[in-house]
Amino acid sequence: MVAMATRRERVLPRLIEEEMQDSFLDYSMSVIVQRALPDVKDGLKPVHRRILYAMHEAGLLPTRPHKKSATVVGDVLGKYHPHGDSAVYDAMVRMVQDFSLRYPLIDGQGNFGSIDGDNAAAYRYTEARLTQLATELLADIDRDTVDFVPNFDDRLQEPRVLPARFPNLLVNGSSGIAVGMATNIPPHNLREIAAAVRHLVAHPKSPVEELMAHVPGPDFPTGAYILGSDGIRDAYRTGRGRIVMRAVVVKEALRGGKEQLVITAIPYGVSKSKVIEQIAKLSRDRKIDDISDLRDESDRDGMRLVLELKRGANVKKTLAVLYRGTYMQATFGAIMLALDNGVPRELNLKEMLERFRDHRLDVIQRRARHDLEEARAEAHVAEGLLVALDNIDAVIRIIRKASDQEDASRTLQKKFELSEIQARAILNMRLGRLTALETEELKARLRELKKLIRELEALLRSEERQLEVLITELDDVVERFGDERRTIITDQAEEFEVQDLVAEEQVVVSLSHQSYIKRVPLALYRRRVNRGRAMAGMDRHEDDFLEHVFVANTTDTLVFFTDQGQAHAISVLELPEGGPSSRGRALAQVLTMEKGARVAALAPVAEFDEARSLLFLTAGGTVKRTGLDQYANIRAGGIAAIKVQDGDRLLDVQPSDGSNDVVLVTSKGRAIRFPERDVPLTGRVSQGVRGINLRGGDEVVGMVVVRREATLCCVTARGFAKRTPIGDYPVQKRGGLGTVTLDVSAKTGPLVGAKELLPGDELMVLSARGAALRATADEIPVQGRATQGKRVVALEGEDRVVEVARVASEGNGGDGGADASRQPEEGDEQYDNPTASAAKQEAGQLDLME
Repeated sequence: MVAMATRRERVLPRLIEEEMQDSFLDYSMSVIVQRALPDVKDGLKPVHRRILYAMHEAGLLPTRPHKKSATVVGDVLGKYHPHGDSAVYDAMVRMVQDFSLRYPLIDGQGNFGSIDGDNAAAYRYTEARLTQLATELLADIDRDTVDFVPNFDDRLQEPRVLPARFPNLLVNGSSGIAVGMATNIPPHNLREIAAAVRHLVAHPKSPVEELMAHVPGPDFPTGAYILGSDGIRDAYRTGRGRIVMRAVVVKEALRGGKEQLVITAIPYGVSKSKVIEQIAKLSRDRKIDDISDLRDESDRDGMRLVLELKRGANVKKTLAVLYRGTYMQATFGAIMLALDNGVPRELNLKEMLERFRDHRLDVIQRRARHDLEEARAEAHVAEGLLVALDNIDAVIRIIRKASDQEDASRTLQKKFELSEIQARAILNMRLGRLTALETEELKARLRELKKLIRELEALLRSEERQLEVLITELDDVVERFGDERRTIITDQAEEFEVQDLVAEEQVVVSLSHQSYIKRVPLALYRRRVNRGRAMAGMDRHEDDFLEHVFVANTTDTLVFFTDQGQAHAISVLELPEGGPSSRGRALAQVLTMEKGARVAALAPVAEFDEARSLLFLTAGGTVKRTGLDQYANIRAGGIAAIKVQDGDRLLDVQPSDGSNDVVLVTSKGRAIRFPERDVPLTGRVSQGVRGINLRGGDEVVGMVVVRREATLCCVTARGFAKRTPIGDYPVQKRGGLGTVTLDVSAKTGPLVGAKELLPGDELMVLSARGAALRATADEIPVQGRATQGKRVVALEGEDRVVEVARVASEGNGGDGGADASRQPEEGDEQYDNPTASAAKQEAGQLDLME
């Protein structure tokens, strides 16, 4: 009963929630500190550090033969790492693989796996030894440079960190998953990291940006490309960033006009066999039709994955599908997390380099103190020996008369004022050292020791000298092991996007009055327009009609400008594709715009060039000019494009270079021409200046940017049109009343649009009911400014003209219509506009106006 009571007293009641919490925290900290995360000082996890130290103890140096990996695994398990053998061997294998580590730390012999994803052979079959670079991590470890701690059973001592003469954490990177946190540090080029260390030592207060001048980005062992530097900058500044990697592909010509793509490098961490499997699946699923053969020709000289293409294959489209559908393009999610004095921290580039610098300074100081103690001890003994040699006869008499060594030692100490250590050294001195030569050698050695002592003492007093030693040793490592960069960093800042899947596809984008949008293949659009058929099936929607129709390229960015002055953007490829009779999809389902806003103008932009500008026009006659580059980064909710006054609305936006004249046309038949340079270049949210002075409820209906001698074609709501030479319009000062451009009456209806027109061009007129009709330039009379023109479009019932478009002829910078095949020349003036897409240039510009 007594024994039972005693046992019960040792049972302590505790809430299971508290026990689980404490136990899980203990487990978490064990995983974080002892398994998953590297130390910022030497860049190693405990298992890697223990493997290298065990190999160092076993004498597996680069100058000695390899030994079985099983020996290493057994030593590590038995002495330092009480975990599974697979964990140790897997870590060891990774330090051998030149496609996993930028600078391997173990020299393996046998099958240690491949980039194909093959596993390494069992450790009983492979052999290993340290690489020369690994010895730089272990250098001076026996000179009290780092702290040692007891191993798992307190039987041995193991290093807490390694001395590490180079920043291994950045050079070789690291990855691991702990409890509630993970690390993923990319590898870098040794030369670049060393250059950053040198700069940091010379300029301790340097910001991260200055260090990035020496470290442009990661340098993966597999080479390949990095797309852009935005993710790199994020990682170096904040400790986190997305780095987009892409395979290296070269194109080779074959006989018979065929071509083949050869993949010579793939993203870091990607298995080549997985890439082959993904490419084969895309081909089986008929997502790629242009690949006729796929074979792996890789050998010891490097990777060579060959994709033979069919004759006439679209290389750009094929590559786009491959980048999107396979690991030929992958993302490295950088998380710069490491243990900093035992605490997990996310560090930026500068902090990591500072931790290495501080660690090396500590190593250099401890090594200097260790060497100083040894030098002082040896000098102390040498001084005692020289005293003995100078008084050798007296020393011999004392020794002969002494009863034992202890008596001799005490007498020597008292007689010659020696220390116990010096006395014992004299007693242990061999008779052979009594020669004159040995005496001179001893004196020379003492002089060397005193010089060394002075140098070490000066080194310990001066941090500047310690930093010099740090740089000297690092430079020595770089000179012996540094190499050229393998990974190429491109200027493409964004990850591959879906619009790259369609190479230069030409489409017609249409937007209806009720904001239904779609894109239609250009060839289909041309066929239907030539036949005079409705394009959008508007006969089924009498209350809707087309407002905007234009040609764009699927790689363009479509910028929307609302009547209230907001700008929104979307890729042309993201627009819904519709059939000939479809109405399209509601714009609200495609684009996020403010409630009640209407689209006033659209502009397909291929490149946001800062040398170009956008010319804005409001219905109230206000004009404004702003640099195109200010609209390059339009966020999801849109940005302010122009400040619009109450009661006014944005009417049109056109890209230009600022060197042309501008003609504004009003609904009551007035027009004004003035130089575009009269409109000052202002910021994005500015209001603008007056372009034309309006009277009696008049409003502006259109704008023409004059780039050459041509005619101005005015079209009214009832289908009347005429052409007037633009030269007939005098250049005036901006803000005037303008001149008459058409005699507006009830018969003609108000003006709805004005277009530049050349002989051979065609005018496409769109009605409210969706009818698309054409009239050639020759059918439209050339008349003076104060005339009505003639009816060129027959409208049914109450139908009216709502849109006017010019289709350029072949000789006027266009293709001459639906059946022409001429490509535009580089000098064609109409297409001298980098914001216009290649599709516009090839198909003829349908720059429609309301």
